[in-house]
Amino acid sequence: MAIVSVVIAALAALLHVYIFWMESLAWDGPAARKTFGPASTAEVEATRPLAYNQGFYNLFLAIATIIGIVFVLVSTSAVGPALMLVGTGSMLAAALVLFASTPDKRSAAIKQGTLPLLAVIATIISLNV
Repeated sequence: MAIVSVVIAALAALLHVYIFWMESLAWDGPAARKTFGPASTAEVEATRPLAYNQGFYNLFLAIATIIGIVFVLVSTSAVGPALMLVGTGSMLAAALVLFASTPDKRSAAIKQGTLPLLAVIATIISLNV
């Protein structure tokens, strides 16, 4: 089960690296506009600083998760699962906040939160097996 949790956590981390890329590096690109909705150039420019900052939050959660994965793969220490839970649990919490606070972004929240939810469940199960 540990391998399953690692694979799902890695997929969640990759998704959040992609979100980082869209928010912090390609905010004015078609993928970010389609995903996050800034339609006009004025909206893109007005929201760019917030998106840039938010993108780095996503990157840092992915990094914590990846460091946890490395620890799981090379050590029997509890540090790995703990970091994986911190990263994926925070990703899941952010998705839940988005889901609850912004009804028109619920589809995005579900997409953003599904892999972290599965990773949290798999990691907890792997700790109890």
